[in-house]
Amino acid sequence: MINLNEVQETNRMIQEEKLDVRTITLGISLLDCCDNDVKTVAKKIRDKIYRLAKDLVKVGNEIEEEYGIPIVNKRISVTPISLIGASCCKSKEDYVLLAKTLDQVAHEVGVNFIGGFSAIVNKAATKNEELFMKSIPEALACTERVCSSLNVASSKTGINMDAVRLSGKIIKELAYITRDNNSIGCAKLVVFCNAPDDNPFMAGAFHGISEGDCVINVGISGPGVVKRALENVKGDDFPTLCEEIKKVAFKITRAGQLVANEASKRLGIPFGIIDLSLAPTPAVGDSIGEIFQTMGLEMPGAPATTCALALLNDQVKKGGIMASSSVGGLSGAFIPVSEDHAMIDAAKANAISIEKLEAMTCVCSVGLDMIAIPGDTSEETISGILADEMALGMVNSKTTACRLIPAYGKKVGEEVSFGGLLGSAPIMKVNPYS
Repeated sequence: MINLNEVQETNRMIQEEKLDVRTITLGISLLDCCDNDVKTVAKKIRDKIYRLAKDLVKVGNEIEEEYGIPIVNKRISVTPISLIGASCCKSKEDYVLLAKTLDQVAHEVGVNFIGGFSAIVNKAATKNEELFMKSIPEALACTERVCSSLNVASSKTGINMDAVRLSGKIIKELAYITRDNNSIGCAKLVVFCNAPDDNPFMAGAFHGISEGDCVINVGISGPGVVKRALENVKGDDFPTLCEEIKKVAFKITRAGQLVANEASKRLGIPFGIIDLSLAPTPAVGDSIGEIFQTMGLEMPGAPATTCALALLNDQVKKGGIMASSSVGGLSGAFIPVSEDHAMIDAAKANAISIEKLEAMTCVCSVGLDMIAIPGDTSEETISGILADEMALGMVNSKTTACRLIPAYGKKVGEEVSFGGLLGSAPIMKVNPYS
């Protein structure tokens, strides 16, 4: 049971240290929406999502008001659309129709994002899956809330290099199509190795085929809470620091468990997992980079940054597992450049590079996340970066991912702004050789 003292301590974390539930994500299986007619499939998709998700935002707001825990986002993830459209989609336009259907129902129920415009092609892609992949640029450009992901590698099957090559082309095309808005379409596309079925975080969330009909997954975040705790033990030895991180992760996870249980009960939908991921925002005090500095680094990217991240990730996961038997998803620390003011400062100062970030992804939860690169970066170079990142995940049996933004018309040293939680990012230098 969660007692009153825990609730009060959680409230202090919220008020002073920016603790929040980053998302309540409702996962929905669309396998029973398959049909030979694309318009029939679109109607089935809309009707099922609306039926299950119509109260999601209302319930989330009620829990937030009742317990005082900020719930930043209410989201939906669905079965990869490449599977649902396999029988009915004969052209890119058919897949775009399904994307528009997802966007429409997301607006109707009021969620921030809907994920699952996705394909699992880590071993090979069918002709229909290739058709789906080629529809992604137009689908993301003409929708507001749809997010997409591609799983192009796994530790079991290796890397699908054809899919990696095509992904580079897709990213480049998407950047051009959304060039009038700083190529923001690329912020809604993630390329994965070992993508989890139960990830509640966007843009990479989808409802895996191993999941049930519907499920509630909760993502909780608290970099500021960890930073404050580490300030209290600054100068102490490593065992003390590790224990402090574990204790804080335990407390954060308990808050997530409370929200997850309440959402599950009120919606009448089974509870799945809690994803304890330290996901920064552009706000000062809510930063992974600041945690590194509190641990003793002058700036993110300095020698020992990878070690500090490994320690942080390990202790966060251990603390979460102590608090709940339902920890899943990505769980650990995110290092998105554009969403973390200290990482932005490090990039501007040339203290951190894409190569250093690539090394850090060996020990973090995700990978090269929200990184803006020059708009004239070739699709071959982008595919090469993707291939390197996929290799790290494959060999180390962990999830890795890329969310690269070749900002059209921008050069190294310039900056792009995406607004909201996506923040802003300096254009980082890319190795010019391909």
